[in-house]
Amino acid sequence: MSILDPNIRSFSRLENLIPRPVMIKTGKECSFLSPEVVIDYEQGNQSLDFIADYLKKALFFSFVGASCADQKHRIGKIKFQLKENQSGSSNEDYQLKIEENQIILVGSTDRGIFLGVQTLLQLVEHMPEGSPGISLPQCEIVDTPRFSWRGVMLDVARHFFPPADIRRVIDLMARYKLNTLHLHLTDDQGWRIEINTWPKLTEIGGQTEVGGGKGGYYSQAEYADLVLYAQDRYITIIPEIDMPGHTNAALASYPELNKTKSAPDLYTGIEVGFSSLDIDNPLTYEFVNDVIRELASLTPGPYIHIGGDEAKSTKLEDYGPFIERIQGIVNQHGKRMIGWQEIAQSRLASGSIVQYWTDDSKMSTLPEGVNIIMSPARRAYLDMKYDQDCQLGLNWAGYINLQDAYSWDPETYLDIIQPGNILGLEAPLWSETLETIADIEFLMFPRLLAYSEIGWSKNAKGDFTEFQHRVAKQNNLLERQQVNYYRSKLVDWS
Repeated sequence: MSILDPNIRSFSRLENLIPRPVMIKTGKECSFLSPEVVIDYEQGNQSLDFIADYLKKALFFSFVGASCADQKHRIGKIKFQLKENQSGSSNEDYQLKIEENQIILVGSTDRGIFLGVQTLLQLVEHMPEGSPGISLPQCEIVDTPRFSWRGVMLDVARHFFPPADIRRVIDLMARYKLNTLHLHLTDDQGWRIEINTWPKLTEIGGQTEVGGGKGGYYSQAEYADLVLYAQDRYITIIPEIDMPGHTNAALASYPELNKTKSAPDLYTGIEVGFSSLDIDNPLTYEFVNDVIRELASLTPGPYIHIGGDEAKSTKLEDYGPFIERIQGIVNQHGKRMIGWQEIAQSRLASGSIVQYWTDDSKMSTLPEGVNIIMSPARRAYLDMKYDQDCQLGLNWAGYINLQDAYSWDPETYLDIIQPGNILGLEAPLWSETLETIADIEFLMFPRLLAYSEIGWSKNAKGDFTEFQHRVAKQNNLLERQQVNYYRSKLVDWS
C-alpha cells in the first residue's frame, strides 16, 4: 500500500483521539468527505443552527488545499439527530456513525451533538499534508464522559489578559471537551471586573498587575460577551471574587473596607497572605452583597467562587463565621458557593462545593450534600514548570511534566473522599510569570491533553506509554491551530 493510502491514515486516526472515546467499532473501508457536504437537522433549533455553522466554518478551512477526486464512497450529508435522554445517561453523550455516504451524529442534547463534532473535527484535522481529499474511517463511536466537571482556571488578576485571549482559551478548551472555565477575577494585584455600585474597584484597583504593568479590567458588557461566547461552546464560566484575603486591590480602592481605614499601596509582587477585609465592619457585607448581586446577574451559570484561601491575616475564629455569612449571600442571589479547600473548616450548606488544592492542609470528610473538585497543586497546577530548564512558571509545588500530569486519578488521590462526592477535576493556571496568550498556551499544552483524558475517558487506565503515542499524533492539530505548545522531551513529535 502507498504511504498515502487513506485506509492506513484514517484508521490510525481513530486510535489517536484525545480524549479516548468509550467505544469504537471500526468498519473495513473509508469514505471521502465531499466539499459540497450538507448538514441536515431539525430546522428552527437555534442551538443546532450554531453548531452547524461552527462545523461548516471548521470544515471550510480543512477543505482549502485538499484535492476532491471522485471517490467511490463520498459523504454528501452530515445528519444531526436528537434522541430522548435515557435514564442515568449524561447530557453530554453522543454517538458518531461514519457510513458509506453519510455521517450520523446522535446526541441526547445539543451539547452532546457539539461534543461529537469535536471528535469529527479531530479526525478531519489530523489529515496529513498531501492527502487525496479528506478521508474518514467508516466506524461507530459511542461516548460519554467520566466526570461532569472538566475545567481550567485562569488567573487574570496577577496579569490581565484581554477578551480576545480568553476567547482563544475557550476555543482550545472546547476542542478537547473541557466544559468549565474558572476566571480568578480579583486578587491583591488587581481587580478585573467592573462593579457599578463600587466603581473605584476598577478605576484604582484595576490599574496595575505583577511587575507594575498597566493592568486592565473587563467591562460588564465585555464579561457578558465572554459568558455568551463560552455558552455557545458549551463551557460554563465560573467567576471568582477572592475573600476575605487576597483583597489588597479592593482595600486600595476603598480603604473603609480595611480594618485600619487607610488605603494600602497598590501591590505588584507575588507574595500573599497579608491582606484581609474588615470582618467586623457591616460595610464589608454591603460591599460583598453588591459585588455578588451584580456578578450573579451577569452570570447565568449556577456558581460563584468566593476564594477563601490563604486568609492568613484573618483570625481563625472569624474565618468560619465570615464564610458562612458569605455562603448565605451567594445562595440568596440564586447561586451555589464554591471555595478553595480552606472553606471546609466552616459549616457548609448542602450544595456548596470545595475545591481541593494542597496536600499541606488535611481535609476531613465532607458534609452531606457538599461536593469536591480535584485540583491538587502537585499534579494539576498548570503554572508549575515542566522541569528545571523551563523558563516560565514556578516550582513551589514541584515540577509537573506530562507524565506527572497524566498519572494520577481524581477518585483515588484522597482516600477520605468517596468517589461519588467528586464532581471532577480542574487545572488552575496562575499568572505570576505569564504576560501573553503564547505564555498561556505554552504552560497549558500538552498537559491540558492529560487533564482532558483523565476527566473524560472512562477507560483511562494510566497507560502513559500509550498516551505518549497519542499526544505525539496531536502535533498536526496543534500546529494547524497555531498553538505555542511545549515540545515535551517525553514525546516523539517527529
